[in-house]
Amino acid sequence: MATVIRNDNQARAQDDSSTPGVHRVRYPGSLIRCVLGLTAAALTLLIATGAHGTAGGLEADVAEGAEHVPWPPGQFAGVASAVALLLVPLAFAVDRLVRRAALRVADGVFAAVVAYGLSLGLDAVFGDLATLTHASPDGLGRTDAVYGHLAPVLAFMTAAGLVGLPRWRTALTAALAVAGLTGLVTGWATPLSLVLALLVGWAAAHGTVYAIGTPIVRPSTEQLRHSLGQAGARPDLVRRTGFRRYLVTQHDGRPDLDVRLLDRHAQATGLFHRLWLLLRLRTAPRPRGLRSLRSGLEHEALLAYAACASGARTRRLAATAELDADRALVAYEYLPGRTLAELDDAELTDELLTDAWLQLDLLQRRCLAHRALAPENVLVGPDGAVHLIGLTDGEIAAGELLLHLDVAGLLTTLALRVGAERAVATGTAVLGEAAIGTALPLLQPIALPRGTRNALKGRPELLTAIREEALRGRPQAPVEPVRLERLRPRTLLALVAGVFAGYLLLQFLFSSKTNPISTVAHADPGWLALAALAAVASHFAATMGFVGFVPEKLSFRRTLAAQVAGSFVKLISPGGVGGVALNTRFLQCSGVPTAQALSSVGACQAIGAVLHLMQLAVFSAVLGQSQGTELPDSPVLVAALAVVAVLAVLALSVPWVRGRLAGLLRPLRAEVLPRLLDLLQQPRKLAVGLLGQLMVSMTLVICLYCCTRAVGPHPAFAATAVTYLAGNAAGNVAPTPGGSGVVEGLLATALAGTASIDQGTALAAVILLRVLTFLLPILPGWVAFTWLQRRKAL
Repeated sequence: MATVIRNDNQARAQDDSSTPGVHRVRYPGSLIRCVLGLTAAALTLLIATGAHGTAGGLEADVAEGAEHVPWPPGQFAGVASAVALLLVPLAFAVDRLVRRAALRVADGVFAAVVAYGLSLGLDAVFGDLATLTHASPDGLGRTDAVYGHLAPVLAFMTAAGLVGLPRWRTALTAALAVAGLTGLVTGWATPLSLVLALLVGWAAAHGTVYAIGTPIVRPSTEQLRHSLGQAGARPDLVRRTGFRRYLVTQHDGRPDLDVRLLDRHAQATGLFHRLWLLLRLRTAPRPRGLRSLRSGLEHEALLAYAACASGARTRRLAATAELDADRALVAYEYLPGRTLAELDDAELTDELLTDAWLQLDLLQRRCLAHRALAPENVLVGPDGAVHLIGLTDGEIAAGELLLHLDVAGLLTTLALRVGAERAVATGTAVLGEAAIGTALPLLQPIALPRGTRNALKGRPELLTAIREEALRGRPQAPVEPVRLERLRPRTLLALVAGVFAGYLLLQFLFSSKTNPISTVAHADPGWLALAALAAVASHFAATMGFVGFVPEKLSFRRTLAAQVAGSFVKLISPGGVGGVALNTRFLQCSGVPTAQALSSVGACQAIGAVLHLMQLAVFSAVLGQSQGTELPDSPVLVAALAVVAVLAVLALSVPWVRGRLAGLLRPLRAEVLPRLLDLLQQPRKLAVGLLGQLMVSMTLVICLYCCTRAVGPHPAFAATAVTYLAGNAAGNVAPTPGGSGVVEGLLATALAGTASIDQGTALAAVILLRVLTFLLPILPGWVAFTWLQRRKAL
């Protein structure tokens, strides 16, 4: 979101439009440019400090080329470039002052001071770097790491505003080019110092502009009248109705005008959110902040003309006008009325709903996508006619996907007020069953406008009701949601976590005294064979632990195949999420009702977690006794438990915490506990399940122990058990597929600490464990997954 900083003039009454007001806008594009400039400057310094050969070769090539360039004597060239760097910004400042842009000039001066300070700081830090500086031509020292005054000049003119001033941009470019070439030819600059000066000036300018904001002057009444008059309107009275909205009456009985001011604030509002949507969604509109002001003005005008030409009722564009490079006006004929959300229930007749669908149908016939059919953009006039407004983000020559999105948007917007039945019935009467049916896969919150999404938060069942109502008339319509996301948040999180985990593993690898790769290559084959057997046994144990918590009879062979298939599912899902979904689907295909399937999987997971923690506690106690550690004294332990109890009571005294806890425990009480009571009637099966859950953890602990023995050390079994039980539990929370990277780092660090072995050796043992339990089972898991699918068991 753009941040607006208003001065004291903005505190005056909004109806006073005769005096122009000033507010400052922090434009996100300036922050992005500043970050890019600083990044490029950092890369330049990295090249200067690390790539000595490349930087030195570049400087030698430039020096050799400069010798062949016909150039005036060095003293004359230096004076000429200095005069150019002085006169161009001075003349520019005078021009801006004449144009009453004193605030922008002040911003430019501040940016120049910041750029000069950064230049001095970089000179102090990197002044002796051979790739940035060399001996000065006069022999009195070294040249500057940031060449000359290029950075302050560039920062001043950029911050003072060069948008829409092509002549001044050309003059600045020429002055910088002459100064830079003069510095290279005369030996007062190096290529990298020249590049660094330009980057520092550019970054300082945009950083300053974002920090203090760009001053935007609200146009006066005279300016508005003059601009609208030049655009063909006949303005009379001007009244400000909002932050950037004006109501203008006209002479000769012409209709009133609803005038909207387009400026940098309008462009910047919500830019970061829109950029995220553009990155995440295939259907996201291009952010207005990425367009120039003129481009945005032309886009809005073209959409307004196209909508009117289609015959649909919308606001009619009356005039457009550019005030200056940073501001423009869009004037629509004033359209009185109330939005859909403001109407009473009695006013929402079927005729009104049908009219709304007819207006959308007219837009769709011309392939015009509205893209924002939220309740606030459906306006009902005093005569009861529906108008579709808010076409700013619309699309001309839209594809089928965008047109279907509009159908889904209007369907949801109307259903929010009149219910699914009437919304579907009126839509079907106008567009037909086929058009409504094709919109069903797009009935997902992420595909709807923000206003509609906000209204849906309290009614999550509405989309399901719309689908069911539409399927009554067209049962064959597709309902599977269309994939609209090109990048999901959890995918981005997994990528970041994977990169971070990989970095930690590399740090772990290079900091160890032992090379884990060579250690793995020389592992003991006997212990490796035992580790492989333990890894295979873990799948049989998992099958026992799963079958024991399902009262219904299951095929042991197919259940074993499902557990092996879980190794393949881990590759594309984080932690144990994939296994839970696979087991639930397996039970459903085996004839177990969905509720009972979820209860069985939940009971299996809950009991498994409890047994896992119990094993961790037992082996921790054994490890503590074997290493001579003692439990805390009784008073200390009692005090700690008392503190925990008090904190728990305080937390439960908060209604929100109680509600959240009750919501989390409700599935356990309503589904898992009754399932466990059913299992108590089959004690033999329950015993098999408990034994299987215990053996799952134990077989994997044995596998890690054998892998550790295979690479040399002889750790205590209790230390190995604590390492695996604690590290694997923490790794299951990781968002990466199968906990990749996180599990390896946690297990290796824990094994090195608890078993007192070298980090490289610990990492070698963990690598062997992950190869046997995560990588090698992928191919058999894929075979088992395919086999179950062919037999319709998944």
